[in-house]
Amino acid sequence: MPSIARRKLLAASPFLLGSTLTFADQKKAGGDSVFGTAKAQSQLLPMQTIFKGEARFKAIVKKAIDERWTELPIGKRVIACAKELHGLPYENWTLEIHDQIESPSVNLNGLDCWTFFEQSMGLARMLGIEKSEYTPQDLLRQIEFTRYRGGNCSGNYLERIHYLAEWFFENDARGTIEHLTPTLPGAERIHGRKISEMTTLWKSYRYLRMNPELRGPMGETETRVAAMPVYHVPKQKVAALESDLRDGDVIGIATKYHGGFCSHVGLIHRTDDGVARFMHASRDYKKVVIDKSISGYLNKYSKHAGAIIGRPLDVSETVTDSETYQKNLKKLIG
Repeated sequence: MPSIARRKLLAASPFLLGSTLTFADQKKAGGDSVFGTAKAQSQLLPMQTIFKGEARFKAIVKKAIDERWTELPIGKRVIACAKELHGLPYENWTLEIHDQIESPSVNLNGLDCWTFFEQSMGLARMLGIEKSEYTPQDLLRQIEFTRYRGGNCSGNYLERIHYLAEWFFENDARGTIEHLTPTLPGAERIHGRKISEMTTLWKSYRYLRMNPELRGPMGETETRVAAMPVYHVPKQKVAALESDLRDGDVIGIATKYHGGFCSHVGLIHRTDDGVARFMHASRDYKKVVIDKSISGYLNKYSKHAGAIIGRPLDVSETVTDSETYQKNLKKLIG
């Protein structure tokens, strides 16, 4: 894999603050910068729409401060946050929050597989920025930076990363993870995959259903994602890698079927018995669970082809320069 230049964390997201900030304002605010121009305050969605579970957020932050999670390595910090979400109910479509305006959002009351890993990682990254107190806006900044292409959301649904395979490339380019998969023993590229879930199942997605003009551009996005050099470790080879997996590693579950590259996602949690278990928001169990070993989980289902693996990086590794990000992405995707 090409070496990736990293730059230190610099600034807060102007989208969430409602106006473009000066450089001095950004440094004072703390958080991640974005590479775009924010929409006006009048076009932002209300906090009660974009942030649910503030009481749980405050409880997690208090526990993190009391137990000094900020001193933990990023992977262990991710799992410390994830364990606070253990047992919460599975809830689908938590990202489809409006008919037109796209926005970073958090729901700590109900989680699907994407929001579980994303919010665990977002909390951990937020806690990696030293502050006297943390607010919901701090977590929303982290979610914006990892959820949206280029780290920026200006209200357009197409800015969101809708396919997990692309998320690994995007977040490697911005220094939030190290995408390990292509360099792992036994990794194989997935060829000939048709990517079409969003446009085939458009009636299931609120924004696509209410805005038919988005479906054509979404199809173009799917064509672009299909051309990406996506690798996975076939499931029969994952057991041999389990000893090298760490707490907080992001595991995309590669599927053998067309539609997308991945069908599910979760985190590695190495429990006291030494087993690298798959922690995820499970539709089957209807809640966040600590499951079998990752190899055991993969082999339980015939539809699973293998694993895509990324390792979280601390906030000091974050790329905030647009030109550096674009160069990194070009190296990764070609």
